[in-house]
Amino acid sequence: MQSVIHLENIKKSYFLGTNELPVLKGVSLDIYKNEYVALMGPSGSGKSTLMNILGCLDTPTAGKYVLSGHDVSKMGDNDLAFVRGKEIGFVFQQFNLMPRLTALENVAIPLIYAGVGKKEREERAKAMLEKVKLGERYKHKPNELSGGQCQRVAIARALVNNPSLILADEPTGNLDTKTSIEIMEIFGNIHASGNTVVLVTHEEDIADHARRIIRLRDGVIESDRINEKTTA
Repeated sequence: MQSVIHLENIKKSYFLGTNELPVLKGVSLDIYKNEYVALMGPSGSGKSTLMNILGCLDTPTAGKYVLSGHDVSKMGDNDLAFVRGKEIGFVFQQFNLMPRLTALENVAIPLIYAGVGKKEREERAKAMLEKVKLGERYKHKPNELSGGQCQRVAIARALVNNPSLILADEPTGNLDTKTSIEIMEIFGNIHASGNTVVLVTHEEDIADHARRIIRLRDGVIESDRINEKTTA
């Protein structure tokens, strides 16, 4: 089985003058197509740094990262940006929507960068909004939508380019319990339709939706296990 994510001894340090601050101290793992993985760990464990590397937002100090067959660990900024746009759909805690654009226009943004024509952009964006049950709100701007609806728009935007990896960073962090459950149902549906999902969270009940739970502590993987609650 081919891995979507292949990490070999990934290390990341930050430098304050001559002082080296190691954050990731040798992380190796494989995540395969159509896996649903939760990445957990306390503050300072390195999970945010690892997520930035997985998302091609940062590069490792040492080690190898192969994403969908591309060795991205040595790529420059322009190549990383291209891979990000093609291979990864991001969902953030803060939604990161453009306030002056409608839901439809927000979802279509990745397609503009991909060079897709206007008619096809609108059709694909509308189809994705239907998929997250927001088809009737496509003309609404973010300030006319609830927090949960804004996150649905963000999820539709992440999916619109048909990426090989959906990366979600604390996607329910700003939502109430009821809305969080609804959003996690959507992620379950995304996984069921064949997508690979990696979810970064510090909440146990959110991680419990995933099929596999990886815990980081002090820059290394502390545990990596199948979630028996989802396989029972």
